[in-house]
Amino acid sequence: MDMFGLVLACLAAGGLIGFSGGVLGIGGGLFAIPLLGLILGYEQQAAQGTALIMVLPAVLLTLRKYHQHAPIDWRSAAAGAASSVVCTWIGARFALGLDPWLLRRIYAGFVFLIAVFYFRESLGRRAQPRPAGFYREVAQIRKSWYFCVGIFAGLAGGVFGVGGSVLAVPFLTSVFHLRQTSAQAVALAMIVPGTAVALATYAWHGQAHGLVGIPLAAGSLLCVPYGVRLAYALPEARLKLIFACMLLLIMGLLLMKS
Repeated sequence: MDMFGLVLACLAAGGLIGFSGGVLGIGGGLFAIPLLGLILGYEQQAAQGTALIMVLPAVLLTLRKYHQHAPIDWRSAAAGAASSVVCTWIGARFALGLDPWLLRRIYAGFVFLIAVFYFRESLGRRAQPRPAGFYREVAQIRKSWYFCVGIFAGLAGGVFGVGGSVLAVPFLTSVFHLRQTSAQAVALAMIVPGTAVALATYAWHGQAHGLVGIPLAAGSLLCVPYGVRLAYALPEARLKLIFACMLLLIMGLLLMKS
């Protein structure tokens, strides 16, 4: 494939990934990483670093769209971001020293566990709707716990390039009782600084390729708003089920490359 064809393909792929990331609130990086490995033959670290070029602007736009639908608790997100930044850097340095094959298998296992959780959530008893004040009260009482959530989200984001929000969302929905879309918004706000740190770390070690990452980012930005709009239109149980199915698809793609 020549350079022009590669750029066009990345624009189209970025659009599909951005739309999916907007629906699920994960920035699309989880989809980009296995595709970069499977189609372009990237090693796991290079796939993660290149995906981060797309993820950072897509996350910022997704976050803006979520905030337009419902105000985000920025103070809670900042508490999580404070610990996430340091832990992301630690996780990224650790991942860069791992064997690519081993890192890919660990990543596949991580995705599988999250998928199982979401299948369980989507098939379980439907949660009773709660007034908006309930969610604000829970957030105020347990605000300090966001710092702890940020630690684990940061480590995941550093080791896997992306995935910090995927790890944080189940905790925010099951323990803090946030709505799915609210949890996705707070988790994205929490991981923005860490995502920038991860991108800088991978790029410094030559594991982020702009020729592929920049057109992926451009295509993604065009389609993120439509994905976010669909996320707010879907029932929460269905959104979780879609999330779980897409994670299993990602795991399959990762194992195909392995």
